[in-house]
Amino acid sequence: MNFRTLKELAEKAEQSGLSIGRYMVQEQSQESGKAPEEEFAQMASYFEVMKEAVRRGLTEDTTSPSGLTGQDAKRVMAYRDKRASLLGEDASLAMAYALAVSEVNASMGRIIATPTAGSCGIIPGVLISCQERFGWSDEQMVEGLFAAGAIGYVIANNSFVSGAEGGCQAEVGSAIGMAAGALADLRGASPAQAVHAVGLALKNSLGLVCDPVGGLVEVPCIVRNGFGAVTALAAADMALAGVRSVIPSDEVVQVMLEVGTAMPESLRETAKGGLAQTPTGRKIMKELLEK
Repeated sequence: MNFRTLKELAEKAEQSGLSIGRYMVQEQSQESGKAPEEEFAQMASYFEVMKEAVRRGLTEDTTSPSGLTGQDAKRVMAYRDKRASLLGEDASLAMAYALAVSEVNASMGRIIATPTAGSCGIIPGVLISCQERFGWSDEQMVEGLFAAGAIGYVIANNSFVSGAEGGCQAEVGSAIGMAAGALADLRGASPAQAVHAVGLALKNSLGLVCDPVGGLVEVPCIVRNGFGAVTALAAADMALAGVRSVIPSDEVVQVMLEVGTAMPESLRETAKGGLAQTPTGRKIMKELLEK
């Protein structure tokens, strides 16, 4: 790739006169040696998987093999349908969709890791709900996924996207940043504004630990996907309104690396600390081991 930082990504896209998503299609084509149309078709197939995961999460039984999770996306949708949501219909829809995809993952269904399975609901939750809201075409959504991919590429190469390496900030946090930047890009933000959305999102996720109860990607992972979708919407809105990340986004990525490196092993996907070691967390672990 011709960029290593978010600043370089924004500058390259600006110079080319393209959105981040469209610029990334060209970059990916040059990197792989495949035609842009071929790369686009591959990403389009991923988007179809995402849409199917949303559908399944809202219409099928998503109870996980452990029995710990499932059906919460349907509960949120039913609550939303009563027009009672404090978030409003748009944000609550993104939250429900994010929960749906994450529950499909927990119930052994097919998802796209964005950037990991543990954070798989955030990007589809945000993008698919906004597609329905604004009437965007599938082609536009695929460009959004390329924008998210460009942002994820920078984060992965300068920090990490694995909970085992850097805590949940690396998984859910990265996904929030990717979704926020991609959404801003789709809404017509300048590349610089889209990058500010990434920094704003990541700053709000710094220090988030990875403490899966029972060692499973269920509790609290699934609800964090729901919360993450709402945070991504907020970060994109701030950036589109002209709010800047005072600390440059690339420096925020560096801080995420430093915080994750300093995080004790007990809070990095080992189930040795945090929620996993509460009395209830230990009880659940004991019950799972006895099954």
